[in-house]
Amino acid sequence: MAHAFAAPLGGEPVSLLDALLGERAEAYEEPARRAGAQSKLRLTRRGRFVLIAMPMFIVSVLLLVGLAAFMSPAHAGDTAPARIDAVQVTVQQGQSLWSVAAQYAPDRDPRVVISEIVDLNGLDSTRVQPGQQLMVPKS
Repeated sequence: MAHAFAAPLGGEPVSLLDALLGERAEAYEEPARRAGAQSKLRLTRRGRFVLIAMPMFIVSVLLLVGLAAFMSPAHAGDTAPARIDAVQVTVQQGQSLWSVAAQYAPDRDPRVVISEIVDLNGLDSTRVQPGQQLMVPKS
């Protein structure tokens, strides 16, 4: 058992425990020394499981996650982006995306064309301003 030591003036170093408890300190130290010398590390069944099986389980899970990450196919760049024929249009006063879609793709559903216009131009909403330049897919 490690103790802090104090040296009285002109005397031998004395452990702090001895200084505080006097001779009773030996009563506390002796059983602890004897118990430490006699006891061995004993693992219970649960202790062996925790010591052996749990680390193996954790390593196995990490290996499976790593393999899954390396073996999963990468989807970015698998195919070239689809080429869409589009024309550049300047929005006029009073026009909406609906009217632009109906004007430039009259044979298609305007909702689909509006969705394509929003995607092509990276719009946050379907509101447009006069003078705004838009790429509109051809029909």
